[in-house]
Amino acid sequence: MEQRLPENFGSFSRTCNGDIPALSVHDSPVTTSGAAAMGDFSPSHSFDSLDEVDKFLEVLSQSHEAKSDPPPVPDAVESLFKTVESIISNYDKSNSKFGQDEKEDASLVAHLNRLSKVIKILGDFSTAESDLVATFNRASTIQHLAMCFLDSEFRTVLNSFKRSSSFATGNCVPDSGAGPPPPMSSKQSSFSRNFHESNNQISDSENSTEEDDFPGYQPEEIYNMSKIAAAMISSGYQSECCLVYGSVRRIALNNKLEKLGHVNLSAEEINKMDWETLEGEIAAAIDVIHRCSSVLFSVERNLCNAVFQNHPSIYTEIFSDLASNVIDRFFNFANAITLTKCSAEKLFKFLDIYETLRDLGSEIENLSPTVKSEIYDTIIRLGQAAVSMFCDLENSIRRDVSRTPVPSGAVHPLTRYTMNYLKYACEYKDTLEQVFLQKQKTEGENWDSSSSKSDDSGSKSGSGSVGGANEDGTPKTSPFSIQLNTVMDLLDENLEMKSNLYKDPALRNIFLMNNGRYILQKIKSSTEIHDMMGVTWCRRRSSDLRKYHKGYTRETWGRVLQCLRHDGIQVNGKMAKAVVKERFKMFNNAIEDIHKTQSTWVVSDEQMQSELRVSVSAVVIPAYRSFLGRFQQCLTHGRQTEKYIKYQPEDIENLIEGLFDGNPTSMARKKT
Repeated sequence: MEQRLPENFGSFSRTCNGDIPALSVHDSPVTTSGAAAMGDFSPSHSFDSLDEVDKFLEVLSQSHEAKSDPPPVPDAVESLFKTVESIISNYDKSNSKFGQDEKEDASLVAHLNRLSKVIKILGDFSTAESDLVATFNRASTIQHLAMCFLDSEFRTVLNSFKRSSSFATGNCVPDSGAGPPPPMSSKQSSFSRNFHESNNQISDSENSTEEDDFPGYQPEEIYNMSKIAAAMISSGYQSECCLVYGSVRRIALNNKLEKLGHVNLSAEEINKMDWETLEGEIAAAIDVIHRCSSVLFSVERNLCNAVFQNHPSIYTEIFSDLASNVIDRFFNFANAITLTKCSAEKLFKFLDIYETLRDLGSEIENLSPTVKSEIYDTIIRLGQAAVSMFCDLENSIRRDVSRTPVPSGAVHPLTRYTMNYLKYACEYKDTLEQVFLQKQKTEGENWDSSSSKSDDSGSKSGSGSVGGANEDGTPKTSPFSIQLNTVMDLLDENLEMKSNLYKDPALRNIFLMNNGRYILQKIKSSTEIHDMMGVTWCRRRSSDLRKYHKGYTRETWGRVLQCLRHDGIQVNGKMAKAVVKERFKMFNNAIEDIHKTQSTWVVSDEQMQSELRVSVSAVVIPAYRSFLGRFQQCLTHGRQTEKYIKYQPEDIENLIEGLFDGNPTSMARKKT
């Protein structure tokens, strides 16, 4: 029966404990002939045995092709085996490492190349020839022993982080694309505080030195790794070589991420965190992702390319696996984040991490289709969470049903919260447009034809963002702008309801003026919101403010002007002194009452406060001056005049100037 030579004799074991029989050391000369893995090796002297091995392999190949009987195995083949054993034994005896003696290293690689050829050609034979079977088994055993040695040496070099900045700075394998990490976004990442910005400044200074040390290999170490990798791959141990390299570098990258501040947390740990702690973890993760995409991935790619420079397909696969491991770590973190309870305040951190992961771009494209699909699913979930959080702002407004009016008619906290929230949110306008458009496509929402038309004309390709208002001043419609208008409408309704809590109609108008002015100023101060709301909306707001202004003037100063009417004072052609006295008395009481009450009211916007005072003075002072000039002679000079004419026009003007400060002051009597 025909005997087939074993195909996988001596399958690789990283431990090699007891798998290889004890081998004796033979006194064969250690030569330096053959082809080295990293290039042609020039022998220092001839080695006839290797030439005989080459001739034997040539004849053996011809025999296989001709399907003729194989030639006998020459003694030179056994000499090859003994030489490999001797070289490995010398390494063990001297406790030397691969890379310390270049000639010894090259000799080992050259003989291993011949050994691999012997195994390959013998493996093609199906024969009962006992000599070939024995030679194949012997060659496989020797090769396995050599691979165990190279595996150990490969691990040793890979684990030697000698704090060298030469590779990271590009001296070993230059990469013109590498550069310093980009500055973090200036967006307001936290709605409640500026943790993100201050934290970045600290981490940048602390970690810059550490990044210079990464990955931590001397140039000669990288050169030795490339020789070992080439020898293992040419010997058919590609998977074992890649396994060693990948496992060590994966650990190194994970350790680096933790040094940079990103702890690998479980979903359960993340879910139990309070928001303040989790917010810090998100900020740290975002910072590390930026460093990975701009520095660490580039350095790791260069290292991988240098070690496997003659095997581009292997280099690509290994680096892709390493990058995938790191990116998976971040996406697992992001996945866990999406499972936490959503709230409007978390929006900005979610948008930060959404943008960061979305913008990884080419790093994601190099991954496997399955991993890419999972990553894109995570990005979509982050976008959906962001939409949910922004929409939760509507619920926050609806839930604010306090029955206690804000003192002095000041800007309501809900107004401040909502407008500041919207201002910060619109710094992420393009991203919010993108996630809302994705929501529209996913849910198949129908928008009216006019909205669709304006959206098509104003949207950026693929993002759904709008590019300002239409020519008539109306906003261009997009899913996000529609949501923004919905929030503004809800805020208006809520403020209108809260204004009814004031019993004084004048104070009700002051409240609406304060809040309306605050909203309008916030809109105008943000180009993004202003463009989305449109000029027409702003004009309508300004018109509303004028309406509230007139309403206040009418409710407060109408009764004052009633006191200064000239009609009804003359009776039968004579001045009715009693009526004059009553009018002056009513005027004084009204002014004092207004000052006492409205000096505690607040108009926070200085320009609006000044406009109010000027408009009131323009109406009241001329009327009072006219009334005083015409009717003060009806009063007897002396005590009667002091009793009824308490204020001069200048005094009234000063009293008006004291309104809306929020600070009650004592009324100083101004005698004529």
